[in-house]
Amino acid sequence: MGTRPLLNRRLHGLGTTIFAEMSALAAATGSINLGQGFPDTDGPREIAEAAARAVLDGRGNQYPPGPGIPELRQAVAEHQQRFRGLAYDPDTEVLVTAGATEAIAAALLALLEPGDEVIALEPFYDSYAACIAMAGAVRVPLTLRAPDFRPDLDRLRALITPRTRLLLLNSPHNPTGLVLNAEELAAVAALAVEHDLLVVTDEVYEHLVFAGAHHPIAALPGMRERTVSISSAGKTFSFTGWKVGWVTAAAPLVAAVRTAKQYLTYVSAGPFQYAVAEALRLPDGYYADFRADLLRKRDLLAAGLAAAGFRVFNPEGTYFITTDITPLGEKDGIEFCRTLPERCGVVAIPNAVFYDDPDAGRPLVRFTFCKRVEVLEEAVSRLSRI
Repeated sequence: MGTRPLLNRRLHGLGTTIFAEMSALAAATGSINLGQGFPDTDGPREIAEAAARAVLDGRGNQYPPGPGIPELRQAVAEHQQRFRGLAYDPDTEVLVTAGATEAIAAALLALLEPGDEVIALEPFYDSYAACIAMAGAVRVPLTLRAPDFRPDLDRLRALITPRTRLLLLNSPHNPTGLVLNAEELAAVAALAVEHDLLVVTDEVYEHLVFAGAHHPIAALPGMRERTVSISSAGKTFSFTGWKVGWVTAAAPLVAAVRTAKQYLTYVSAGPFQYAVAEALRLPDGYYADFRADLLRKRDLLAAGLAAAGFRVFNPEGTYFITTDITPLGEKDGIEFCRTLPERCGVVAIPNAVFYDDPDAGRPLVRFTFCKRVEVLEEAVSRLSRI
């Protein structure tokens, strides 16, 4: 095999994810895992029963249609109309994917050429970096800075070059909890139209907004034909293992993304697609209760972290809290997170892994609050020992 590295050079530095490392550490030490963002209780029982019925009735056990089952594509279109006022044709403008992660990968692989520049909000979810790299494109970070993590729109304008192809947005934003407001989105949209840029927007936390409101950029003038909107069932319905996501966009964009997607998983999660179609039609009360439950948990964990000595940046959305460890006399979030399980039996995620420049996020640490109340209370008790 000679001296050439086995791993494609585009993926250099993108080894085992921090989530796998920290979840393994949690299991090895018996710690409470407030690192990886998955709930410790399942979603609505009636939706789980819908999945079981689909399996037993033989619906989706064989390959489903490539774009997704018609029932789910129709339900996604209805959801976009119901909550966002956006009209999409379920036959040509909706694509079902293996979670939002595949949707992002397929969109970036389909829409980017080697050398294209992608401006992304930094810190960014780690799969963004990997997918941009696999497409041979160049990542250009727009860094969000504490304490409010609001985007510098003048800086965004300055980052755009003739090579800029695409803006990659995430709102509500993981890990900071930022929710882009209407004015910010309007400014981003104006730049996209002015420079003829595509926009890929990850909106998986769209129903977890605690301050302000979620505004879809696709609804703004000139944006429908250039925006790929992505969401999923995992975060909204607490079935993260089902991996059911979707893309909504104008037909030419969906056709492009589908071309890439069909050579990734082809299809997935057949029976679960039927269940998610039912989930999307749950009454408004479900969504309100879901948000209220997570808000209570956010406030519980935020108060506990503050009492333990962390500087807490209260999130406007998502189910993550970013903290600053410098008031504790700490400087390095990665080292802090690796020693935290032994110190007090809790696992968190260092934000530095979400930055191109680790120094920018070095003292920041992320905790998730999508756990049972008693688990959060025990975690707060353990963290108080710091």
